[in-house]
Amino acid sequence: MIPAPVTRWLAPAPDSGVADDLRCGKSPWADSIHLLWSVWIFITPLFDHGIAGYTLTWLLCTLGSYPVFLLLFAKIQLGARRTVHWYAWAMAGLCFVLLRWYPSGLSYFMYACVMLNHCRMRLRTQLVHLALLNVVLLVLVWWIGYPAAILVIMPASAMVVSVVALVERINKEKDAALRLSQDEIRRLAVLAERERIGRDLHDLLGHTLSLVTLKSELARKLALADPPRAQREMEEVERVSRHALAEVRAAVTGMRRSDLAAELVSARLMLEASNIALDAELPAELDLSAETEASLALVLREAVTNIHRHARATTARVAFYRETESFHMRISDDGRGGLTAHGNGISGMRERVRALGGALAIDSPARRGTTLDVEVPLRASPGPAATSLASPVLAGRERIA
Repeated sequence: MIPAPVTRWLAPAPDSGVADDLRCGKSPWADSIHLLWSVWIFITPLFDHGIAGYTLTWLLCTLGSYPVFLLLFAKIQLGARRTVHWYAWAMAGLCFVLLRWYPSGLSYFMYACVMLNHCRMRLRTQLVHLALLNVVLLVLVWWIGYPAAILVIMPASAMVVSVVALVERINKEKDAALRLSQDEIRRLAVLAERERIGRDLHDLLGHTLSLVTLKSELARKLALADPPRAQREMEEVERVSRHALAEVRAAVTGMRRSDLAAELVSARLMLEASNIALDAELPAELDLSAETEASLALVLREAVTNIHRHARATTARVAFYRETESFHMRISDDGRGGLTAHGNGISGMRERVRALGGALAIDSPARRGTTLDVEVPLRASPGPAATSLASPVLAGRERIA
């Protein structure tokens, strides 16, 4: 059972590196991969006297300092960025204290220089800290009597590695800013779409509901004085209401209906986010009914989702071509293949294509990718089943693996 003070001391600060990784959906242990470089602590004695370099002094220094180093490394990942430079200096101090007896401690110094990139400070301030660390090291190395090559190798290595880490940090911050921008664009797009839907519904229903209200009030007043006229007014209310209901249904169907162009854009975003290159080009003229195009768009969505989740592919391709009596959509990838006929959303795709009077062919040899060929007739009009499958509103939910 870990004591509560220790748990609080090791809890990640809101602006720590671990907290940033968690917000991005990464593992809190992601940056621990850099600990692999600490293998130099155990290799350094070989450059001195070979196996004889592993002395009792080296063993005692390692056993006493390496756990402290790991704790400081953890605090740099968990601490607030405005204060973690003190842990970097403590890591460098660990090197300075042991440097006379423990050449492996130079690795602690390298870590201290790189860990300055986890601090929230101006670039000029960070360079000042880096320069001070190297000045202290040079003075100690010269005073202790290390080989002259160390006076050149250590500062040069520290500067190069620190610059590389700085560039990585800047790129990481730019990626985070880009993700925020993309999220804001999506939020504004959703807001604009809601406002458009609100305007459309207001235009559709505002006048109609006002007319229904007026005629209902008139029918109520005429109910006793002139029953035949009141009945005619109520029939007019019924007619207007049915017409308004049909308009609302048509508007909602249009709002929710997918098309191939929009699905290709979404597919490209999804696959490229998974490092899968997509090659696709939509013909200028499809000459498809709205119901057919909507069903094909949903088939494309399911196929792309399967590639994203299961294929382990590096490239994907979507091709469209037409024959005299039919329209073809071919979706292929270079993934692991082995797609079964009853899994991964295939059943749902077959139902959609069958409702259009078409056919779905699958070629998926193991480790050689998958190809889906969808063929639908051009002149056959889809039946009621196609309409229900083409519209997410009426279908209730989509079949996605």
